[in-house]
Amino acid sequence: MATNILTMTSHNFELDCKKIHDSLGGLSQLIPSLASLTLHERQQLRETYKAVYGEDLISQLQRYDEDDFSSMKFSTLSLWMLCPHDRDAFVAREALQQDETNFKALVEIFVGRKSSHVVLISQAYQKMFRRVLDQDIMNLDSPHPFQKVLMALSASHKAHQVDISHHISKCDARRLYETGEGSLGAIDEAVVLEILSKRSIQQLKLTFLSYKHIYGHDYTKSIKRGNYGQFGKALMVVVKCICNQEHYYAKELYACIRREKGDMGTLARTLVSRADIDMDEIRRVFKEKYEKELGDVICESIPCGDYRDFLVALATRSSTPSNIYNN
Repeated sequence: MATNILTMTSHNFELDCKKIHDSLGGLSQLIPSLASLTLHERQQLRETYKAVYGEDLISQLQRYDEDDFSSMKFSTLSLWMLCPHDRDAFVAREALQQDETNFKALVEIFVGRKSSHVVLISQAYQKMFRRVLDQDIMNLDSPHPFQKVLMALSASHKAHQVDISHHISKCDARRLYETGEGSLGAIDEAVVLEILSKRSIQQLKLTFLSYKHIYGHDYTKSIKRGNYGQFGKALMVVVKCICNQEHYYAKELYACIRREKGDMGTLARTLVSRADIDMDEIRRVFKEKYEKELGDVICESIPCGDYRDFLVALATRSSTPSNIYNN
């Protein structure tokens, strides 16, 4: 880890900005401090930097990290400093522009964000790229079942549901059973997509809990048993992400670190997007499942340097959840 750390202050953002501005070529000393900032502090830091130096802090940071932080087109450190809806818009665009569309990254946005936040993401996406997010998903060149699922999730955020209903969850659980393992034929995708599109994420989570209570096993087990093809694989990702996000992300982190060449894009995206939300819980689940600390596994798998130091700092920070994130 970097030594001689420059401590940033929460009460004097002008001094913090000066440390960044004066650290040309020496950003290593600031990495742990930048990773420790809350969302509100990061926003204040950007505003202060703009007022004092007349330029966006994001542009300044990109001059430092073009090489070491290049796991995504928009650097990891810069993504961390962006406001959440702008960051998610960049992540969505990056996911759609890859040779093989990163559907998981898109699912994580639609499942892990409040409806009001999804609206801001769509607005930011249109402002930054002059494109409509839903249309870009729908108009992908190679049709994929994930498109149907993502469009249904997008529609669910427009349903404006507030309260959750145990009665609806039980009815929907029975409908899922009757169109899945309770029927002789293939799954009726239309029924599943209707439920996904008309229910909030919290309502869907209650539905999957009701399914387990009524039928004695998780809905994911029903998907595994059925002959659902690519639609089933897409549905499996969504259900796992909805039902237990901490376990989902712990597994994703371990898988992307342990891949032969390492999936640095997934690693960076996950750490940046969850650091403000539930990193404490993800870290706990990670240790339970793999009997190793998340930070230690990152250190074992990535060469030493600023990039690794920043990822470890994110992985080991205490979460400071903001109510703009989760459903």
